[in-house]
Amino acid sequence: QVQLVESGGGLVQPGESLRLSCTASGFAFSSSAVGWDRQVSGKGRELIATLSSDGSHTTYADSVKGRFTISRDNTKKTVYLQMNSLKTEDTAVYYCNAWQSTTSYWGQGTQVTVSS
Repeated sequence: QVQLVESGGGLVQPGESLRLSCTASGFAFSSSAVGWDRQVSGKGRELIATLSSDGSHTTYADSVKGRFTISRDNTKKTVYLQMNSLKTEDTAVYYCNAWQSTTSYWGQGTQVTVSS
């Protein structure tokens, strides 16, 4: 069955780093664009980063540009989000997404809490 499973979330202090991973199965991951979005409790989702299927093109939200890096390994069917210089404002549930022209998939999310 189709699955995207996020991992790597947790509790960190401001200024620290986390690396999120998302493992995919059950669909053509290598031909899908991928991305990460996040949802602060009680608010809508914000698209954070995207990456083309071949890994050549990235986009980032202004709020994370210069601090977060999205990458993928198609042989492992995994997408990563390296999160550096974390701020309290980054506290959210982070979701991995993948999409093709007619289909999209998403995971259940992983909680990231940044607090002193």
